[in-house]
Amino acid sequence: MATSLEVIQFLRPAGGWVLVGDEYEGITFYEAAPFSKEEFQEAFSKCDLFLENQKAQKIAEKLALLEKLGITEEEATLLLS
Repeated sequence: MATSLEVIQFLRPAGGWVLVGDEYEGITFYEAAPFSKEEFQEAFSKCDLFLENQKAQKIAEKLALLEKLGITEEEATLLLS
């Protein structure tokens, strides 16, 4: 599950806010447009999906590169160690 920090970064990636603690009440908006507590709570599931998709994309890119190189993950690990 996404953390509060990840959710805020998902909602306001350009910054303009500060988080103290891990709750909505700990967010201070400076330059970013504020969002409601409801929007914050609803964004957890959206952020989870976004992070899962990013992880899946990274795995797919890794597998495509390994295939292009014609080596296994174990062989790549040996090369990098």
